[in-house]
Amino acid sequence: MFRRTAIALLVLAVAVGGAVWGYQRFYGGRVPFLSDTCRAFANGGAVRLDPDQMGHAATITAVGIRRQMPERAVVVALATALQESKLRNLSGGDRDSIGLFQQRPSQGWGTPEQLNDPRYAAGEFYTHLLRISGWQDMRVTDAAQAVQHSGHPELYQQWADDADTLAKAFMGASTGAVTCRLRQQTARSGGEGVPQLVSELSQDMGKLSVTQRPSGQSPGMTVAVGGGSSSTLGWRAAHWFVAKSHEYGIRSVSYDGTVWTAESGKWSKGGKTPSSRVEVGIPKV
Repeated sequence: MFRRTAIALLVLAVAVGGAVWGYQRFYGGRVPFLSDTCRAFANGGAVRLDPDQMGHAATITAVGIRRQMPERAVVVALATALQESKLRNLSGGDRDSIGLFQQRPSQGWGTPEQLNDPRYAAGEFYTHLLRISGWQDMRVTDAAQAVQHSGHPELYQQWADDADTLAKAFMGASTGAVTCRLRQQTARSGGEGVPQLVSELSQDMGKLSVTQRPSGQSPGMTVAVGGGSSSTLGWRAAHWFVAKSHEYGIRSVSYDGTVWTAESGKWSKGGKTPSSRVEVGIPKV
């Protein structure tokens, strides 16, 4: 009986391993999504997050870019949020800690309402990081600890590689580097959330030229990102939209001859959008 069970388990393991190997070959090393899932790829690294987590990573990075922070600062911020909240905007925590960075109102970080705002929380983290002399030359965990004063100062370092991958993807250093596969529409599908999406885009990416599709057409928008060849700004915007796709019912993003769709969960060649603009599609309900 034991021998038959062992043989059956071995056969199952071989079958599963073969399936994964086949998937990896078919998808170029990227195993396809089995649920609503997002991933970021850069410099050989890969990070898998749920859609809400990826959306928060996009915001933290965008706040850093708006403040003209170097990539190293964004890496430290992302590693800190990964450790403190797993990139979730928590309503509570240890003592009076709140939000992505588990900042405490009693320690002067802001009001509970302010710290529940991911943009405010990220901005405060960057402000405090800049006050640390020599933070640029510190290990990620040491720079984070100098801001956070955690009881577990070494734990930030475990997130350094993931934070680096996320930062490079959202800062536009890699193309087609943020993907999500979404099986379900959201409550904001059909254009209901488009005004809020435009507002959030402005807060994170600055005053870009946005043209919303005329009434009667499927909701969506075109965002101008400059001319010429594939641009860092263009990929920043394209990746940002993918990261926000779950929240706003975005089903397609096109840029520089490639297109991402929520159904496929990947970027593919064949899109007709040039490098001067990003096209965002939100189907009617």
